[in-house]
Amino acid sequence: MTDLLLRDVRLLDGTGADPRPHTDVLVQNGLVAAVGPTGTLVADQPDPDRLTVLDCSGRTLLPGFLDVHVHVSTLPGADALDTVLAPESLLTLRSVPHLAATLDAGVTTARDLAGADSGFRDAVEQGLVRGPRLQIAIRILSITGGHGDWRTVDGTSLDTGPGAGAIADSPAEFVRAVREVLRQGADWVKVAATGGMGSPRSHPESGGLSEPELRAVVEEADRHGGVGVAAHAQGAAGIAAAVRAGVRSIEHGYLVDDATIDLMGEHGTYLVPTLSTLTRPVADGLAPWVAAKRRALKDRAQERLHTALTAGVPVALGTDAGIAPHGTNLTELALLVQHGLSPAAAIVAGTSGAARLLGLEDQLGTVAPGLRADLVLTDVDPLTSIDALADPRHVRLVVQDGRVVKDTTAPDRTDARHG
Repeated sequence: MTDLLLRDVRLLDGTGADPRPHTDVLVQNGLVAAVGPTGTLVADQPDPDRLTVLDCSGRTLLPGFLDVHVHVSTLPGADALDTVLAPESLLTLRSVPHLAATLDAGVTTARDLAGADSGFRDAVEQGLVRGPRLQIAIRILSITGGHGDWRTVDGTSLDTGPGAGAIADSPAEFVRAVREVLRQGADWVKVAATGGMGSPRSHPESGGLSEPELRAVVEEADRHGGVGVAAHAQGAAGIAAAVRAGVRSIEHGYLVDDATIDLMGEHGTYLVPTLSTLTRPVADGLAPWVAAKRRALKDRAQERLHTALTAGVPVALGTDAGIAPHGTNLTELALLVQHGLSPAAAIVAGTSGAARLLGLEDQLGTVAPGLRADLVLTDVDPLTSIDALADPRHVRLVVQDGRVVKDTTAPDRTDARHG
């Protein structure tokens, strides 16, 4: 690992503060070592022979982004029969380019909310594949017939892999389900607090786990070292029950009502609105029941999410990539702006806000001395052209734990002794 000096950046540090022009950022041993005015840091560099300097004039530096709702093992529009019949090893290997595309889009950390098992997380951590570091939920916990019960009418399971739903029907059964998914290595517990668009026999406003069942999950997860609970929740009643039960994040939140918006603010419950999947074209390879539910719900969901975002609920960037396309994760930033956030607030949602949700705020999400050096360099101004970040070609450099993992700025790079 070499040291890296990013010279003369325009720094957006992920806190929501005003940009800092003409700033240098020094990376050493995988961490941000120093941040200061351009020209002030090289003198403090102990070993100039190992220093690589990158002239970043006219470019903006941000923290590495976090996408807190992905499914790296899923491909949008995939043939359902092919997925059922494919060996698990093939499905896993198909995920390798999804991971790489996510990293190249500027996402250095992601939370996979069903599908990836602990092997995905460990393979990235050990450097076997390129991708964002991962937190995982492995599977969704669901009631019988809920969003997560992927069985035929006669009870035949259509998914027996890592992402298959776990079915339970009482607080005691859900306690056991929590213990089982944590035994398998989950960092998060995911529950189906409502039905959903993608499941054929449930609806976004259908009931999911009851409030006593949700409380049992939250209490059991918390008992195991403060593990967080993420709730798939689309209908108003299920969202409210999940917030009252103490979940850490509401995934989708499409029909959240005013009273629950206030409650989320009081509890500090995060909203992960997954606008990338809500707003994608209805004809994009969707099953008929999915298309019908999305047509019926989309306008109302967009209005409710706009209300929630403008009310100031805590927000974290999540795309539902795998349902939405992989590798264009930062599309979500412009969608957050369209639905009520300022560009600066959208960037916070994808950096320090998302890091706080994942419990990583003391490591990631901002550019500050002592934090892990996850960095993104872009040739656009995100405060005036945030939609341009949807195109990974505008993400010119990605640094993860101090290592350059994507670089399209090579002609600008110089050795410290000649820089």
